[in-house]
Amino acid sequence: MAESHSESTSDSLTTTSSTPDQSATIPISAPRPHHVPEIPIEIISEEEMAILDAAFAATRSFLPSAIRSASAASPSRIIAGEISNTARSITMFSKRKLSACSSDIEDSLLHRFRKNQALGVTDLTGTEWCEKQMENVLCLGRRKVSKAMKLGQARHLELEEEVVKRVRVKVESNEDKWALKLLSSIAGVNQFLFEGRTRELLLVGFVGGQWIVGVIDEVRKASAEDSSDTGPLLIDTKTRGRDTLPAEPQRRNGRLQVMLYKLLWDTVVREEFPATRFFNYFALNRHEVLSQDVRDNIADAGIPAQTLEEIVRYYESTFKMLPIANDQLLLRYEFQKDRSIIAEIRFTHDPEWVMRKYKEVIAFWRSEREAEYTPEEERWKCRYCQFAKSCPGNPSLQSSAPSSPPREPRPLAS
Repeated sequence: MAESHSESTSDSLTTTSSTPDQSATIPISAPRPHHVPEIPIEIISEEEMAILDAAFAATRSFLPSAIRSASAASPSRIIAGEISNTARSITMFSKRKLSACSSDIEDSLLHRFRKNQALGVTDLTGTEWCEKQMENVLCLGRRKVSKAMKLGQARHLELEEEVVKRVRVKVESNEDKWALKLLSSIAGVNQFLFEGRTRELLLVGFVGGQWIVGVIDEVRKASAEDSSDTGPLLIDTKTRGRDTLPAEPQRRNGRLQVMLYKLLWDTVVREEFPATRFFNYFALNRHEVLSQDVRDNIADAGIPAQTLEEIVRYYESTFKMLPIANDQLLLRYEFQKDRSIIAEIRFTHDPEWVMRKYKEVIAFWRSEREAEYTPEEERWKCRYCQFAKSCPGNPSLQSSAPSSPPREPRPLAS
């Protein structure tokens, strides 16, 4: 479905937190001075989510105040009318599409779960996969991380370190964290400019009225074989446990991911970075002097900066040296067992389609509309969803909906 590494703004290199840990350390990435080997591959297992009973009883604290009041006055009055059976009341509640998430603008998903944070590209692709699943993930808790996913993440980190050197730096504020994020982006761009390739490049930009953050798996200079366009080629690599291509909905989700990266890249490259809006939205003090450890690392990178405002200016000017991304994009699938290439799917950026999808997803996050169930023909996805047993959109055993996605064999070598 979506990539495994996080793009949301929590405590890591690619993330931030509104409550800084004074003793936290944070890794930053810098290009290795020696020749870059073959680009590492991200290990992403197939969806292996166990089907668990959703803990709907725990959603009471998430309900709108009016519903909470009615529930307190009479536990059986959860929606309308008297319902004596708790399980039945929860089912009625979900069928009326009144979820655990409020639709008030002040209680929008964005306000409640991403306040002072950017939306990650993986937030957007996860929403496109299934809006109801994303809603439940936010309100009830994330899916469990399988053993295969943990192994994939460990392998991903191992391979990433073949390209970049990770340095641990003590951070003392959100300003420190953002300075290190942007410093890592600047280092990645410099690696691309000097070596023609970089990995795990973080971008943050203001797209269509919303802050978005994305971590691009691979950026390389396009060759004549890639495209007649000279713009940087954006690539995302996914691995699979089966030696087959995924179903079309999964490939569509992958294409959306790479197109969103291009949308974000082009926005950062072409448009003026709204610095004042950035500082206000993320509740950052532009004039605060960064901690000594952070300033030392910035100085080691050859940047004479003392404050986050100065780093933001370097971030903007660095990306202004770049052209817009190539219209040709690449989605690579690799067999996890032997790391052989299943397929490399090249496709052309579709600006109208990706912007339409983007606006649909943003409307969901802003709670401008209710979450929708995945389409009937794609409800085989429910087999891999932890909320399946409590979701009205899950087809019953008697349903004619397909129980598994169609699979395509590995394309024959030409």
